[in-house]
Amino acid sequence: MKRFIAIISVFLTLQMVCAKDLLVESESFSHKGGWLVDQQFMDLMGSPYLLAHGMGIPVQDAYTQLDIPEDGVYHIWVRTYNWTSPWEKTAGPGKFQLIVGHRTSKILGSDGNAWFWQPAMVIPLRKGSTRITLHDLTGFEGRCDAIFLTTDTKNPNTYFSHKDDLRRKFLPVQKEESYNYDFVVIGGGIAGMCAAATAARLGLKVALINDRPVLGGNNSSEVRVHLGGIIEVGKYPALGRMIREFGHSRGGNAQPGYFYEDEKKDSFIHAESNISLFRNYRAIAVRKEGNRIHSVIIENIENAKRMEIAAQLFSDCTGDGSIGALSGADYRMGREGQDEFGESMAPVTPDSLVMGASVQWYSREDSIPSSFPEFSYGIRFDQLNVERVFKGEWTWETGMNKNQITDAERIRDYGLLVVYSNWSYLKNHDKDSLYYRNRSLDWVAYIMGKRESRRLLGDYVLSQDDIDKNVFHEDASFTTTWAIDLHSADSVNSLRFPGNEFKTRTVHNWIFPYAVPYRCLYSRNVENLFMAGRDISCTHVALGTVRVMRTTGMMGEVVGMAASLCKLHRALPRDIYRLYLDELKQLMKIGAGKINVPDNQRFNEPNETLSLPKAFLKK
Repeated sequence: MKRFIAIISVFLTLQMVCAKDLLVESESFSHKGGWLVDQQFMDLMGSPYLLAHGMGIPVQDAYTQLDIPEDGVYHIWVRTYNWTSPWEKTAGPGKFQLIVGHRTSKILGSDGNAWFWQPAMVIPLRKGSTRITLHDLTGFEGRCDAIFLTTDTKNPNTYFSHKDDLRRKFLPVQKEESYNYDFVVIGGGIAGMCAAATAARLGLKVALINDRPVLGGNNSSEVRVHLGGIIEVGKYPALGRMIREFGHSRGGNAQPGYFYEDEKKDSFIHAESNISLFRNYRAIAVRKEGNRIHSVIIENIENAKRMEIAAQLFSDCTGDGSIGALSGADYRMGREGQDEFGESMAPVTPDSLVMGASVQWYSREDSIPSSFPEFSYGIRFDQLNVERVFKGEWTWETGMNKNQITDAERIRDYGLLVVYSNWSYLKNHDKDSLYYRNRSLDWVAYIMGKRESRRLLGDYVLSQDDIDKNVFHEDASFTTTWAIDLHSADSVNSLRFPGNEFKTRTVHNWIFPYAVPYRCLYSRNVENLFMAGRDISCTHVALGTVRVMRTTGMMGEVVGMAASLCKLHRALPRDIYRLYLDELKQLMKIGAGKINVPDNQRFNEPNETLSLPKAFLKK
């Protein structure tokens, strides 16, 4: 008996050793068809995934060639997710199939309640090249993270504790290429663009890392939020002039993609010879030496190529404060209580509520009637609660009561869920459906527009008291002009969808224009880390005024100027405040923008008649 067990043990061991395994990351497909690379959640997922974002119309197939190592019978698994499962425990809408050669799998993507490896098929394959295809069935956000082929019978859900175990085991280890720069800016939104361009114009060699194919962040054609706030005002009116060079010239949220002039942003960055743009690269790790960042590790969102980017100085312009968090920088999330900073607009006790993220959308009028599939997954619309609108912009906002980092995918998915559910009811059941008969969905964002998550702490934390009392600071820098604009759940929407709100409201508490201290723009405990954007050092209440994008662009300019002084004096960001503040003031007085550029930034400014004295307004 013992001998028999020993023989079986040897056989199983040999089977494991001899088994042939292949792991295919979906984002690496050579032809993606209508499937989109979604990298928003790769910090949690371990990698991006492909998304069938067809707004109810199946997208074109994605396909690639796969090199099968030897003849055999292969068990094929697909890592996928039934994305409506948090709201309804039924088969979900994100259905698709895998085609291997000429064999088609069962329906995938509609089962389960979490990301998992779903068995797709068992198929004999010959050694050599085989085509694999993702075939979407619905256009409703089917998603594929990876495909695993094995000649063994092991279940990857139990055999591997995490998908990263598979990646380490079966994907080739790539040698990281290393590069050195003076200044590394992570995040290609408005703040990051201005930080990179300013530093480059002042002589620094700059790496700009952007994890999307387009620049502009929330102001890109992927999210479609227009620029807000007033530039070229206050103590340093030259700040903000740079935004004229790349800013779009007409206002409006949720407008056609060309409104946001992505190509103008591209041209602006490419014109700077001192900037190396790492497009489609996400920073995934940080290497430190003591209390300083030595380098960031970046990964391509399509082919997983990794690089190490080293520098003396870094700026976190990610919005989420991702580099700060990876490097151990102090940060906060949620709302402070009234007592901590004496803020009348803060809640009495601290909590975890934040402003939410928007999934914007709009429809178009066609010349003939159009249909839309039935779509109802846990959120029910009826004659009393349906939103009878043709579009949804910033007020379609979700996730105020969720963690905008760890719950990000669910927050985005809920935004999509309510758009599709509401539109389906309007098209198929509403008493006024005649008004929607010839209308079809024209655009729905799948990249959500975030407002608030981590706020990295600097040597000073901006609060409501600074703004209300116009507190003087010797390191006053960029001027904020927007109202203290804090979003909260819409009361009517809360009654209709308690705990599942998807609409918000705001009250604009207009302010006297206020120059924010430079000390809010660098980390208090990571010595060589700047920040610009919505992740600067401020309270939840103060974030309401500094978060709009023309204002964050001016932050970027100040950071770029300070970085140039750091290089000049071999100094750290804190030293600029302590030792070289007068030099920073001189740079802010001059500005980094080109002169004689047309003033195209007169839209979406604060209401001048309410708050802004003439001394602060642009001439």
